[in-house]
Amino acid sequence: MSTSMALISLEDLDGLDDDHMSDDITDEATEDIERQRLLNHWQAVGQTHHVAVPTEKLYEQSISKAFMKLMRFICKENSAGCYLGMTIPIVNSIDMVEASSTFEKDVLTAYYLPSEFQDNPPQPADPEVTIIFRPPFRVLARVFSGTTTEETVSQQIVQLWDHLGPSGDFRRDHYMVAVYENPGVPLRRNEIWFIHREP
Repeated sequence: MSTSMALISLEDLDGLDDDHMSDDITDEATEDIERQRLLNHWQAVGQTHHVAVPTEKLYEQSISKAFMKLMRFICKENSAGCYLGMTIPIVNSIDMVEASSTFEKDVLTAYYLPSEFQDNPPQPADPEVTIIFRPPFRVLARVFSGTTTEETVSQQIVQLWDHLGPSGDFRRDHYMVAVYENPGVPLRRNEIWFIHREP
């Protein structure tokens, strides 16, 4: 097997201007930063994938699967056969295991149907996607940044309870997480919502 190598002459090197060289260096630095950001993101996600029971669904897996189903409905898998439009936030409803700080494995992921579809909502093609009417409700919200793993959401719940102190005004069995930016944004804006008990 033979190989050939390209040779670079001094004239070729003289022909490279400083701007061209600095563009290449900047592009490499940008790629390195992006690689590091992705590595940090997946390391943060990976740290939460330790479970005692292998068959148990993780919070992250539940919201990922639900979000993909929701996106397919929004994009075209609906009776209108068209893109419905995106609204924010995407809201994940979490129920707690009774007398525990553990999340139930099933998470409801939802978004607000754009106003032009409110009177006559397009029906989902996927039987696991449903249209629900949600009456107005009151929440107490705490803003936080970063990924929304079971670990980070649990920390936010604890921190908000620490700020509130003992209170019977909010439910302890049900919380909501509002996500305002796409999952690729490293420091995306989220909120933990405490649901007011109705009088």
